[in-house]
Amino acid sequence: MGEKRSQALTSRGEQSLAYIVLVIPAVLIYFLVVAFPTVFSIVISLSDFKGGQVFGGTTDIHFAGVKSYIKMFTYPGGPFYVALKNNLLIVLMSVFGQIPLGFILAYILSRKLIKGVDFFQTVIYLPNIITPVIIGILFKSLYQGNNSLFMEITRLFKPDAEFVMSSQPMIPVLLVMLWMYSGMYVIIFLANIQRIDVSIIEATKIDGATEFQSLWYIVLPALSGVIVTSAILAISGSLKSFDLLYVMTGGGPAGQTSVLSLFMFDRAFKTSPDYPLANAISTIMVIISFLLIAITQFTEKKFGGKE
Repeated sequence: MGEKRSQALTSRGEQSLAYIVLVIPAVLIYFLVVAFPTVFSIVISLSDFKGGQVFGGTTDIHFAGVKSYIKMFTYPGGPFYVALKNNLLIVLMSVFGQIPLGFILAYILSRKLIKGVDFFQTVIYLPNIITPVIIGILFKSLYQGNNSLFMEITRLFKPDAEFVMSSQPMIPVLLVMLWMYSGMYVIIFLANIQRIDVSIIEATKIDGATEFQSLWYIVLPALSGVIVTSAILAISGSLKSFDLLYVMTGGGPAGQTSVLSLFMFDRAFKTSPDYPLANAISTIMVIISFLLIAITQFTEKKFGGKE
């Protein structure tokens, strides 16, 4: 009896040691890559850091309180509010545009309501394998300037047409993002819809349910968890949008298409760098992300079903 107990304790000790050995590298990487930079960014945002010798500033650093946060909210011209509004537009487009479109397309493909499922699945996902920089350059050449393809086509119908920047320059950006990222959600939903027993859907059809009723009462509740996960991915991805906008518009014209990441980049690396302000912006981005994710999870628990 004592020998068996000793063997059990040895086995548990070996398991614990194995867990520790396997977990420690991941924990160390997390602290070095995520936790430490986050804490350091918050510290910098509360200081008067000038960049140090690496960035041509002084090495002196002093506590400055929330001075950078006040400066961010009161910056001349209100670029923070413009960037925040654009970020929220991207979030709304992602959550209420990309996810519903991806779900609908995935349902159509999974139910084989159209022919050529493999072809359409490939075409829909194709934008996700193209670098955002390439897509930004492509659509910039399509839409911007007097010599763009859009203007050349316009002149076929109106020869004296001149390029005029739209009063809503974010609309082309939102449409490009809708086209670019919806394919990712198609694949996510398609993989999870295929896990649902087809016989359940067929049974509802035999009982007289329409395609929409099967979708609403069977498929949607079964995928509530996947929808929430997709919403979290959409929110986090929307708040860190940078590369496509940087190449496509650069935040212009006059900062109308700027987002928080572009605003942070400009304050950190352009004109007169203000590192505390840039880190204050990044901290606010993280806080907004957590708030939106918390709202998403609360909504799912309150009104959603269980996967």
